Amino acid sequence: MPANAELAGLYRRDLRRLTQELEAFPSQESLWGRLPGIANCAGHLFLHLEGNQREYIGRQLGGVAYRRERDLEFSLPPISKADLMARIAPLVELIPGIVQALPLEVLDAPYPEEVNGQVISTRQFLIHLIGHLNYHLGQIDYLRRVLTGDSAVEFVRA
Repeated sequence: MPANAELAGLYRRDLRRLTQELEAFPSQESLWGRLPGIANCAGHLFLHLEGNQREYIGRQLGGVAYRRERDLEFSLPPISKADLMARIAPLVELIPGIVQALPLEVLDAPYPEEVNGQVISTRQFLIHLIGHLNYHLGQIDYLRRVLTGDSAVEFVRA
C-alpha cells in the first residue's frame, strides 16, 4: 500500500476517534471543565486539534482556505457541543482525502514551511502531526474519564 494511503487511513481512524470522544462527553460542564493543575480543558483541545489539522494539512497541503487564530483555540469561551461537532466532524473526510491525494513525490519533498526551524519532508511532518493528534486525543480521553467517572470509549473500527 502506498504511503499516502497508509497515512490517510491513520488520519481517518484517529479523526473518527476524535469525534467519538466528543460524542462521549455527557455535558457542557464536562467538556469545558478544568482540573487543578491542568491548563487546558477538553473543549479547547478539540479546538486546537481542529486548527492544527486545518492549517497544516487542509490549508498548507490541500489549498483549503483557512485562517488560523491559534490563541483563540485556547481562549474562546465555551461553545456548544453541537457547534464543536460541526467543526470537528468534517475533518474525518477532509483531512484523509487531502493526504490520500498527495503524490508520493510531494511526500518526499520538503514540507512547505520550516518546522521548528528545520526543513523536513512532508511525510515526516505528517507522521509528526498524527503523533500530535494522538497525544491530545489521549489527554482528552483522560480528562473526560476523570471529570465524568466514565470508562474508555469503545472505538468503532475504521
